[in-house]
Amino acid sequence: MAARRGDSSKPARATGAGLAPLVLVVDDEPAQRTLLGYNLEAAGFRVVTATDGEEALLLVAEHGPDIILLDWMLPHLSGVEVCRQLKARDDTRDIPVLMISARSEEDDRVRGLEIGADDYVTKPYSVNELVARVRANLRRTRPGAVGRVLEVGDITLDPERHQVFRAGAEIHLGPTEYRLLATFMERPGRVFSREMLLDRVWGRDIYVDSRTVDVHVGRLRKALRAHGGDDPLRTVRGAGYALG
Repeated sequence: MAARRGDSSKPARATGAGLAPLVLVVDDEPAQRTLLGYNLEAAGFRVVTATDGEEALLLVAEHGPDIILLDWMLPHLSGVEVCRQLKARDDTRDIPVLMISARSEEDDRVRGLEIGADDYVTKPYSVNELVARVRANLRRTRPGAVGRVLEVGDITLDPERHQVFRAGAEIHLGPTEYRLLATFMERPGRVFSREMLLDRVWGRDIYVDSRTVDVHVGRLRKALRAHGGDDPLRTVRGAGYALG
């Protein structure tokens, strides 16, 4: 059975709807990576960094970040090409991409947006404004992480009150099952692999057997059917789990 090991001295941050959003910072300049990483973590986000476009694509596949801060000029594979590839794939096209560039001309902004970037920030930039833009983009893809009530079918999750209801009846969940449900509800219909769920629910800096996911999904299923109703979770053989 696969297991994951990391630095347990740095626990994953949590929000009302589960683990804090994961931001991938892609920049070949160490000072910029450090600056962005420090400020994003201070703002409550989890951060993983890449130094070039090829590494960025590998980390996207491995960690499934919630949002990407992508520098335009990168070695080996440009930020423009990375963005183009991500937006061309069904499994990554919905990840918000904030393009960061020293190019401030209108033509460059238009090009960045035309290849699929969700936002465009020019250097030098205000770190506070950049963090605000990250939050704004996450309201669409991680609404629970910014406090919005989630509703999928007859299931409602209120991250501020930390309560879950199904067909009006309150569902009592353990903390791990709650984070699992929040993850599924933020992206209904999406199939999450065990590895992706481990990243989003447990965090990558821990030691967990991947089969642990199956156990907690089973507990979540049981809790959601405590007052009757069909099983809302779907098992996709060889791929993972999805809600609806």
